[in-house]
Amino acid sequence: MPVSADFEAFTCACRLAVADKGVLGPALADLKAFLDRVDEACSRFRPDSELSRLQRSGGGQAGPLLAGLVRTALDVAQRSDGDVTPTLGNELSDLGYGPASGCRQLSPGTSAPLIAERVLPSESWRGVRIDDGVLILPPGVSLDLGATAKAAAADLAARELHERFGTSVMVSLGGDLATAGPEAWEVFVQDLPDDPHTQVRLTGGWAMATSSTQKRRWRSGSLELHHILDPRTSLPASPVWRSVSVAAPDCVSANMASTAAIVRGEGALPWLRALGYPAWLVRDDGRVLEINGWPAE
Repeated sequence: MPVSADFEAFTCACRLAVADKGVLGPALADLKAFLDRVDEACSRFRPDSELSRLQRSGGGQAGPLLAGLVRTALDVAQRSDGDVTPTLGNELSDLGYGPASGCRQLSPGTSAPLIAERVLPSESWRGVRIDDGVLILPPGVSLDLGATAKAAAADLAARELHERFGTSVMVSLGGDLATAGPEAWEVFVQDLPDDPHTQVRLTGGWAMATSSTQKRRWRSGSLELHHILDPRTSLPASPVWRSVSVAAPDCVSANMASTAAIVRGEGALPWLRALGYPAWLVRDDGRVLEINGWPAE
């Protein structure tokens, strides 16, 4: 019988589940230590993180963990045709997105700073390079790895814990969930408490990600904003979908698909069908669409 432990990381509710109850304690300690290293490497909200230091210096030598996370983010930008990019740091800051509960709340009647003229993130990511571990940043570009780093961390942690402790593992970091080992997992899928919900059986070794326009919201004057920006406008994606959940062989792919679906709006449907990943989409009015065989083991 699997056992689990809940904790918080990256301002998200997280869970570790293992098939062997005897390893839960040490596995949880290892997971927390790894997530601390991820935070120290790539947090945009920590001035002492490796990413923040490299941003201030305009680039430079990156450690293996950060270099790998940047490569993953650039690969996702390529695979999503620029829908999910790592170069939204300035745009998120301009709109008031900060570290407190995932965002910075703006007082009623105040306005976020105007977005300065710059190359749109849908294109600016193409100028970012990581060559032999050296991070090269175009002038005026600020990285935010939030769209992919958490999913990559879930993949890396699940695989590492499975190999280290020899048991099936499920790592859930907010909306990003990865598994390793032969055990199948029952996963309850729901965004907010009053939203539609479903439960699926996730095959061991597969992953799932949920992207939402309902969480990580804040106000700027009369506007209510959310954190998933359209890289072609630098503004929050249109609220076609409340949330999108996708199952895929790895969490990075699932997160890419769920996030890009939010950005694409109605255009997400043919794109997701072509990808072939099972997906569960909740419209802004609460209606549900299931495609590519969702739910499927």
